[in-house]
Formats: sequence, C-alpha cells, structure tokens
Amino acid sequence: MGIPFNQPFLTGRETEYIRQAVASGKISGNGAFTQKCQRWLEGRFGFRKTLLTTSCTDALEMVAMLSGIGPGDEVIMPSFTFVSTALAFVRQGARIVFADSLPDHPNLDLGRVEELITPRTRALVVVHYAGMACDMDRAMELAQRHGLLVVEDAAQAIDATYKGRPLGGIGHLGCFSFHETKNIISGEGGALLINDERFVRRSEIIWEKGTNRAEFFRGEVNKYGWVDTGSSFLPSEIIAAFLFAQLEHLDAIQARRKSLWNTYAAELAGLAAEGRLLLPVIPPGASNNAHMFYVVCRSLDERTALIAHLKRRDILSVFHYLPLHRSPFYAPLHDGRELPHADRFADCLLRLPMYYDLTTEQAAEVSAEVRRFFA
Repeated sequence: MGIPFNQPFLTGRETEYIRQAVASGKISGNGAFTQKCQRWLEGRFGFRKTLLTTSCTDALEMVAMLSGIGPGDEVIMPSFTFVSTALAFVRQGARIVFADSLPDHPNLDLGRVEELITPRTRALVVVHYAGMACDMDRAMELAQRHGLLVVEDAAQAIDATYKGRPLGGIGHLGCFSFHETKNIISGEGGALLINDERFVRRSEIIWEKGTNRAEFFRGEVNKYGWVDTGSSFLPSEIIAAFLFAQLEHLDAIQARRKSLWNTYAAELAGLAAEGRLLLPVIPPGASNNAHMFYVVCRSLDERTALIAHLKRRDILSVFHYLPLHRSPFYAPLHDGRELPHADRFADCLLRLPMYYDLTTEQAAEVSAEVRRFFA
C-alpha cells in the first residue's frame, strides 16, 4: 500500500525501556514503569488518580463496576461510537438509551439528552469524537440537576481540552485508549481516570482483582485479601515501558499531527467552499488534538466511490462506526427512535490517512486525489 491509513510511530526509546523493565526482574503489572506512566498523566493533566489498563475497553469495564449500575438502570450515550462504550454497561445489565449526534459533528447532541432522562437514568456517557470535546458545561449541569454520573469516553482525546480543561478530567470518571491507531500508543492499552474522590480507593481494588493488594505493597495493611469484585485489569510492565517512551514524546507527536491536520484543512478548503464535502467542525470551547482528519460526503454511494478511487491510487481511507442502535445485537432492544445524524455520519464520514510519519507531501497527494475525484 502506497499510503496506509495508519502506521504506528516509534520514538526510538521503546525497546530501551522494555529492556530496563525485563532487567528489573519484574515484568508483571504495577511496577516501576506503570507507576511512572500514572504519575506522568496525573502531573501533566491533573487527574485525581490514574490507573493503567490493558485497553480502554477494560477502563470502561471498571467504570461500569464502579458506578454500581445494574439491571433496570439506564445509561444514555451516543449511538455513533465504538461498541466498547455500550458493552461495559450492558455486561452490568443496564439498558442503553442511544442519543443522536449533532447535525454538524459526530459528538452527542446534549441539547436533546434531557428528554431521554427518566427516574431510572443513572449515567451519561459522552464520547469526544476525533478528540474534540462535547459540551461539558451542559453535560455537568444535566448531571448535577438529575443526579447522574458523567463518564468521559476520551479514547481519542489525549491532550485535548474543553475551555482549557483536559478531557478525561472533567466528568466523574474518564478513559483513554493507547491502541496503535491513537496519538499515543502501546499496541493495546488504556487508562482509567478518576476525578471523584468517592471512587479512588475502590478503583484500585477492582483493578487488582478485587483485592487490597496495592494497599498491602504500600504498607497500609499487614495482609491482603479478596474484598470486592474486580478483575485483572492492569497491564504488564512491558506495555507500560513502551507507553512511557511515547508519553515522553507527546509534545512532538502532537505538533506533527496538528501540522498534517492543517495541511489537509487547507488543501480541501476549496471543495468545502463549493459544497462538495464537509470538513471537520471544531465545537465551541474545544481544542483540536489532531487525532483524525475526516471528510463527510453527500451520500453513501459517493463515499464508496471515493474510497475506491483512492484505493486505485494506493491510498487507504476508511469509514468509521456503524451506529449501535442499528447493530444486530442491540437493534431489537432499541426503542425505535430515529437517529438521523448518527445514520448520516455512519454512511458518509470518511477518514483520511493520519499518522506521525505521514509526510506533508503525502498529505497533499491524498488531498489532490480527493480533489481529482470531485473534479
């Protein structure tokens, strides 16, 4: 493939740190590199507590456990998201209430959420699509008025902000992903971000298989045992060592990705002005962490043809989520409301290649092929 959609970036220190982890004699979880990563994230973004996980999916599973949500409870979230957002709460027996996207952005339309709140609603999950913030003022106001837990699925949103506040650090709980398609990677990996003091101690117990093992190793108890539910959510030191090399390089990674994002925006501005396609809209109060660059075509057929055109030029572009309310698993449980904006983004949104080692010339080449298609 001439220009792939994604290519994992290595800083050059990953293997060095992995060798250090191996040489330390401890490569299971919660060792020196795990703690370095957690302290780095807390220091950089001000999270009350951070716990590394083996994936963002696992971080969401921990959120669902911490929330105390169970059968009969309802959780509101966007339909245009990855299955993990819903799966964590489905496993707890909750009913998912899907909400539509904004007309001009895949993010949750928080102006339409209040009509979905019932006495059974326990949580509101916001997904910061493309690393761009939802209206967190509105989310937190709704939560305070209705007694809801706010969860930030910030899988794509590391180093992004809402009105200057780091995403993942505004709601009661948040989650990052370090999957190889994200800005900062560890192959697979994630983090749980705890911002509410109520959840700090129990989060660590759930993380350590339902035991108070972490307290024991800190000398806070003289023995440890099984005290709660939980699972083995913590990653190995090898994953944490890889991740630490990436975190150290965050500013350089972000600067490069933003440069590429701006190249795409400039190269495709003419098509947008002509009404041929839509470019990403940065919501009010949101920053742009350049997680992805996407265009929105006018129809499913047009997007399919554009994908084929780019593929013939050895350029791989990909669509994104299928809306969860139409999924084979959840469609029979959905209440039947139409979610037209989620459906439109599912049919028309196309992601262009975006990764650190993509050159400015290649981004211009991709853009030129998109222009050639519409010409």
